[in-house]
Amino acid sequence: MSHNKKLTEGSIFRSLVRLSIPLILTNILQTAYNLTDTFWVGRLGTDAVASVSISFPIIFIIVSLGMGIAIAGSIMLAQFKGAENQKQIDHVATQTLVGVFLISIVLALAGYFLSPFIIELMHTEISVYQDAVAYLKISFIGMIAMFIFMVFQSLMKSLGNVKLPFYIVLSTVLLNLILDPLFIFGFANIVPKNGVKGAAIATVFTQAVAALISIALLVKGNNGIHIRLKRYKPDWNIIKKLFKIGIPVSVEQVSRSLGMLVMIFLVSAFGTLAIASYGIGTRIFSFVIIPAFGLGMATSTLVGQNIGALKSERAVKTVKVSMSVAFIVLSILGILLYIFAARIAGFFVPNEMLTIQESAIFIRIISVSFGFVGILIVIIGALRGAGNTKLSMLLTIFSVWILRFPLAYFLSEYTHFKEIGIWLSYPATNILTAIVGLYIFKYGNWIKKRME
Repeated sequence: MSHNKKLTEGSIFRSLVRLSIPLILTNILQTAYNLTDTFWVGRLGTDAVASVSISFPIIFIIVSLGMGIAIAGSIMLAQFKGAENQKQIDHVATQTLVGVFLISIVLALAGYFLSPFIIELMHTEISVYQDAVAYLKISFIGMIAMFIFMVFQSLMKSLGNVKLPFYIVLSTVLLNLILDPLFIFGFANIVPKNGVKGAAIATVFTQAVAALISIALLVKGNNGIHIRLKRYKPDWNIIKKLFKIGIPVSVEQVSRSLGMLVMIFLVSAFGTLAIASYGIGTRIFSFVIIPAFGLGMATSTLVGQNIGALKSERAVKTVKVSMSVAFIVLSILGILLYIFAARIAGFFVPNEMLTIQESAIFIRIISVSFGFVGILIVIIGALRGAGNTKLSMLLTIFSVWILRFPLAYFLSEYTHFKEIGIWLSYPATNILTAIVGLYIFKYGNWIKKRME
């Protein structure tokens, strides 16, 4: 039975589960990928960890710029899959891959040569500067491979083939686990000791392996997409559509990243204890919402394919089922976090009672709105699946810049709440934005016509 039959017919709940579980596991593995680097680099000392930590937000912002085109391609593919138009699936996939590849070269070269300037701009200490620049330069070289796999992952997801990317990510995580200590600390006289650079080299190597496997599978054409790079010719109509759909996604991702950066500046005004508590709380939050992201991506695929199959009513029903599941699952997780907040915080900072107490307050405050976060992520996934990326972008900007940051600033600076005001801005924003999202879902004309 084809993926199309499975996703546009039968039980919506079963389709959501079948798609979302591998996506959730893939997200967990990708989180483990970053943690592996931090774990092994941590054996080199605080300066080494700092040099890697500085690079992460920079890399994430650059990746966000190219991510939009990959997601745009997956939106178009999902709808063509629903319409059973194999010719357009192959054509759009080829245009997306080549387009993102060319963008990644530009971003990689710009990033490589600007790395010293970027690190200097962040007022990095002398003890950290050299390793941070080296790590960032190597990471930018590997960005081309990272983008190629990102396209492969997005395109496979749009067809409902979520297991294949999961197996590749699992393999690269295991490979990275072996290569990280090998390149960081060296091995006999065979592999030299590279220090912090070694972590970047190991990551780039595993990304290159994933990229080569992806291209081989796409060229072979046995997994629902058959690209023909030898016959590639730019299709400006498709490229224009990719940018029209993709640019709002990139803006959305970058605005979210910058929002996180600005919130850190607000928190840092209240000292080390507040920063540590915020770091622990947001790390737990980012891990807990992984199931919601899995459901959001699954919803995007299902909505796209059902619109392509001219089944708008089923697309709407899919969103309702997904929102219900997300709200229930994340509310249960929120309740558990509220009860065990202090114990969970203690896992990160054992014996630091003040930090544990402050972190527990933050965790309990944000946990009450987890169910609403689930609803919001599903709605954003639905808007993307419908090709309505401008609306999802506006919803994110509204959440981060119109609500959260001004509210956090006002409550922390002009009331007696201080840093607690920043904590309170999270549930307030999550609930209000979810309500706006529900209004758009119910009354807005968010389902667009099928791709031509």
